Amino acid sequence: QVQLVESGGGLVQAGGSLRLSCAASGSIFSINAMGWYRQAPGKQRELVATITSGASTNVANSVKGRFTISRDNAKNTVSLQMNSLKPEDTAVYYCYAAVVTSAGRYLQVWGQGTLVTASS
Repeated sequence: QVQLVESGGGLVQAGGSLRLSCAASGSIFSINAMGWYRQAPGKQRELVATITSGASTNVANSVKGRFTISRDNAKNTVSLQMNSLKPEDTAVYYCYAAVVTSAGRYLQVWGQGTLVTASS
């Protein structure tokens, strides 16, 4: 089993900053991509940013220049630094990991989600 535990969500005024963190644990052999998705009320889940084990990133245009994704391969953690938050960034943010388990299985694992609210 592999689990993702997120932390760092909360309420902030528009223009403020928050940092999300996510730690993977369990029977992990390796983790390919890690990242963040978000889902606003009434909308589909969308990609925010992903990062590979080689540190290649894919960042949504809507957050480019404001959000930065980073990763610690040794600790199996991924973080999202969110600056200049806008009300439209309000959503539940989900951590994601593409994992190879110790048994050789390929899993797509999701965290439980953390709420980010940017008030105007």
